[in-house]
Amino acid sequence: MNDARVIRATSGTNLGGASAHNRRVMVDALRLNGALSRAELARATRLTKQTVSNIIEELERDGLVRSQASVRKGRGQPATPYELVPEGAYALGLQIDRYVSRVIAVNLVGEVLVQKSVELPPGGPEKGVRIILDLIESARSTLSDAVPEAERRLVGLGVAMPGPFGIDGDDDNQWMMASWQNYPLLEMLATGTGLEVALQNDAAAAATAERLVGSAHGLDHAICIYLGYGLGAGLILNGELYSGQNGNAGEIGMSLAPGEAGARPFVAPLEHQASLASLCKILDIAPSDPRLFDKIERAAEKPNEQVEEWMKGASERLRWMVHLLETVFDPQTIILCGGAPRVLIDQLIDHMQPLLPSLAARSSRALPRIQPGLANPWAVALGAAAEPIARAFDPRFSAILKSRFGA
Repeated sequence: MNDARVIRATSGTNLGGASAHNRRVMVDALRLNGALSRAELARATRLTKQTVSNIIEELERDGLVRSQASVRKGRGQPATPYELVPEGAYALGLQIDRYVSRVIAVNLVGEVLVQKSVELPPGGPEKGVRIILDLIESARSTLSDAVPEAERRLVGLGVAMPGPFGIDGDDDNQWMMASWQNYPLLEMLATGTGLEVALQNDAAAAATAERLVGSAHGLDHAICIYLGYGLGAGLILNGELYSGQNGNAGEIGMSLAPGEAGARPFVAPLEHQASLASLCKILDIAPSDPRLFDKIERAAEKPNEQVEEWMKGASERLRWMVHLLETVFDPQTIILCGGAPRVLIDQLIDHMQPLLPSLAARSSRALPRIQPGLANPWAVALGAAAEPIARAFDPRFSAILKSRFGA
C-alpha cells in the first residue's frame, strides 16, 4: 500500500467546530443589525433559545457583548437587547504600497482609533521592513496609551499589498513589487510583532473594508473594483471574501484590453489604461508624490482636458469589465472604490453610463448595478485591519472544519 497516496475529501466537523461557527453567527448578526434580544437572535439564526442563551453568556464573559436596558414589547416579559462591545477586540492593519506604508488600528466594530504612515525609501524590503516594524510599534504604542486593555485584546495584524502573488516578476516592472513578494515578509512581521499575520492583495483588502463599514455591509454577493496605482477586484461571494488558490482572484488589472499607441492599435493590460498610475502619466504627476491624492482631487474638481481624456478611455474599458463581472458572478451590486478621490470615482461612474446590457439589468433590482464606495488613501489599510477581525469573528465555512484552517 502506498502511504504517500493523496486522498481527497471534505473535512468533517465536531461539536467544537459547530460551537465556534455558532459564535461567529451570533457576532455577525449583532454586527449587521445592531442590538438584538435573545428571542430575536434565535429567530434570525434558527438556533434554539437555549443555544442562544448559552452563547450570549459565553460572549458576555469574554467581553464581546453586553446587555442594554430591558425593553417591554406588548404584554410579555421585557426583552433585553444585546450589543457588541467595541472594546471587545482590536486589530492592526498594514498597507505596503510602492512608495508609502500605512498602519491603522481598529476596534471590534471597525472604528479607526490610530492611523500612521511613513514614506518608504528605495531599496526594497531590506531597508523597508525595519521602517515598517517601527511604524507598527508606534501605532501599537499609541493605541496602548489610549486604551490600556487594547494590547491584551489584539487579535492580529492584517497585511495588504499589490498582487499578483506567486508569479515571476522583476523589480523593473512598475506594476509588481517583486522584491517584496519574494521576501519572507510575513515571517519577519510575525517575529517582529509577536502577532498572527495574514496577507491579502490590496483589492481584497478594499472589499473587506467595504464589507465591514462600507457599501458592501450586509451584502452576500458584491464585487468591489479597486482603483489604486493599479486596478483589481475584491470578490465577496456567499458572504465571504473569495481569494482563489494563490490569493490572485480578482486580478482584473492584468486582463488584456484594446488600447491605442499613436495610430497603431494594440492590446495591453487593463490597468495600463484604467488606474491612477495611467492618470498620473497623463497629468505628469509622480506617483511617489506625497500630495498625490490632493493633486488628483484638484485636477478632477474643475474642467480638465487631460482628466477628460483619461476618463473617456478608462470608463469605456470599465463598462466592459462591469458587464463581464456581472455575467460571471451575478452580484447584488458592483462597488467602485479605492485610493482615488470621491470626485473622480463619481465622475467615472457617470461616464460609464449607460452600462452595457447584462443579466443584471432587471427592473426589480434593489441596488444600483454600480455605486461608489470608500474613496480615500486609507481604505486598503482599513481593510487590512478588518481582516483579523473577520478571521476571528465572521462566519465562514473554514470555521466548522476539523483542520488547521478552522477556528
